[in-house]
Amino acid sequence: MSGDRVLVVCGPTATGKTRLGIELARRWDGEIVSADSMQLYRGMDIGTAKASAAERAAAPHHMLDVAEPQESYSVARYVREATRCCEDILSRGRLPIVVGGTGLYIDALIAGHDFAEADTSGDESLREKLKADYDALGGEAMLERLRQIDPARAQKLAPGDKRRIVRAIEIWTLTGKTISEHDEQTRRRPPRFEALRVVLNYASRAALYERIDQRVEEMAAQGLFDEVQGLLERGLSPESTAMQAIGYKEAALALRGELSREEAIAQIQQASRRYAKRQLTWFRRAEEALWIEWADAPDMEAALARIEARFGEKLR
Repeated sequence: MSGDRVLVVCGPTATGKTRLGIELARRWDGEIVSADSMQLYRGMDIGTAKASAAERAAAPHHMLDVAEPQESYSVARYVREATRCCEDILSRGRLPIVVGGTGLYIDALIAGHDFAEADTSGDESLREKLKADYDALGGEAMLERLRQIDPARAQKLAPGDKRRIVRAIEIWTLTGKTISEHDEQTRRRPPRFEALRVVLNYASRAALYERIDQRVEEMAAQGLFDEVQGLLERGLSPESTAMQAIGYKEAALALRGELSREEAIAQIQQASRRYAKRQLTWFRRAEEALWIEWADAPDMEAALARIEARFGEKLR
């Protein structure tokens, strides 16, 4: 294999990405780099469909269990850490196989985006001061402050968008460049990696939704509610970013008695189906991707043959 190429296996939830990634790693001497924004967190295994111990033993996995659920994990941090993983894998003559369903993380990794966050990720004191200014002065006044600095970004934001207004002012204060300038510089850079993309799906929406519903029921049977109870007992706030993940939020409501377990399962299924629809919208933007759509159950041998036919020459 030549160049900084990575193979990407993406698609909506419950389409067999983990299994195919392992098969590809075996065939192409590869290692898996997870691209799932919730599998990053330790202790969140069942609800995120994280690779099992047996699956991890079948192929090396990276970017799993790299953060505590109490942490705030950014796209910029993911790009930094996943890039290091990919570069290390490539330096050893192996193939990075990026596997997951978080499209923003995948695209940012391939492009090498820093989202202007890398420059400011450690300045908590400034961020807290700007948040206090926002609370004291109001969103309109802070947006006007941003308008004097970066009118292009201010045009895109509403006064109530506290997080983005604060971030934009913070970046300008620390770097002397507006977030618009950072983003434009990022767009002009060539992609960090050449991506060979495979998107998994089911041929019919009904088949996809049936598989999603089945997976949620399996998660509940495997102990999803006990997993969420354990996280709460260890002090994880129900308002934390990690606890807003699909499955965890609904299970927490059930544990507080605000939903029955059956209602929670139904809500998880519905939220997962909606998320899958959003994922498909995102992945359809990759025009060069190889789409593999299962008629019924996943056919891994057929998928491997199609990937070999499309990308084999570039992977050798």
